[in-house]
Amino acid sequence: MFLRSPLLLWALASLFLLSCSEDDSYVPVVEPEQVSPVVFDLATVPYQNLSQYNFFDGAMAEMNPVYGVMPYELINPLFTDYAKKKRFVWMPSDVSASFSGDHMVLNFPVGTVLIKNFYYNNVLPSGDTRVIETRLMINKPEGWVFANYVWNEEQTDAVMDLNGSFLSFEWEDTGITRSVNYRIPAGPECHTCHKIGEMPIPIGPKPQNFNKSYNFKDGAMNQLQKMIDLGYLDDNLPDDINTLSAWNDPNASLNDRARAYIDINCAHCHQEEAHCAYRPVRFNYDATGDDGNLGVCVEPDTDLGVGLTHIVSPSNNFRSVMYYRINSTDEAVRMPLLGRTIIHEEGAELIFEWINSINTTCE
Repeated sequence: MFLRSPLLLWALASLFLLSCSEDDSYVPVVEPEQVSPVVFDLATVPYQNLSQYNFFDGAMAEMNPVYGVMPYELINPLFTDYAKKKRFVWMPSDVSASFSGDHMVLNFPVGTVLIKNFYYNNVLPSGDTRVIETRLMINKPEGWVFANYVWNEEQTDAVMDLNGSFLSFEWEDTGITRSVNYRIPAGPECHTCHKIGEMPIPIGPKPQNFNKSYNFKDGAMNQLQKMIDLGYLDDNLPDDINTLSAWNDPNASLNDRARAYIDINCAHCHQEEAHCAYRPVRFNYDATGDDGNLGVCVEPDTDLGVGLTHIVSPSNNFRSVMYYRINSTDEAVRMPLLGRTIIHEEGAELIFEWINSINTTCE
């Protein structure tokens, strides 16, 4: 049996009373501000190795982002030979992007890094996931610069390579064995698509194509709101953003789906001051409310010699330049010109159905 000392009991009681006295004040515990561990020196980027940025936690190929590297998705992604993509954005502290318009790329500050990883599941013969390349766009004081990183066989790191190359392999895709001679672009190829005038720009992160929910680690949230919460975007968005339908959404109208597909896959070249601005079409979504900008009943400016009468010939795919180009792998005629080597079967089917649905009579 343990005996309690009266002196000890008195001392404990005194401490209790002192702790509850009016003179005692509560001091709150202040959590230290979380800091992104990304390594980034604006004067020396792009680095030679992807690992030098410290974008990912743990095994790099699993692409688990560190704090401050925000994952995101596009409502309509560009088709790239059925490659899957994981996209991220990172910014330095104390800077943020701003809204310029529904159909305009967010105005990203200097120091922004857009990170896009291209990978395939079920690559044969092993059936493993394989990351092929990571493309960075870095906003430096002189403008956006490109840095493409090719992953090693061990899938432990990627090395910057702007020379361009091909990689042939097969993979299983929903029970179908597909093969591709995948093109890793050279620096000038990136600039061909990513430019207005001669100024390099991003393509995908426009509010109209970004305004969707994403399942973040801490729960599902609208991506634009997540950027605001992270301090990556000014909190001044309009109440309503003209948001695109997903091209493969069966509940959306066929016309909206086709326009959204054409916007992300073709408009980067077919808009004002872009690579194919000399063509008589404008494929950016905000312009395609006008059928003429879509090429409906517009005669082609190039004779491809196969009986094509209009860029879009209503209800007649086999007279339509658009369908002919989208359904081709010939480098001389395919559309998009760069970024794919095989036909996007589902996309071509969408355009086929859309052209068949047009009942306009050309004069």
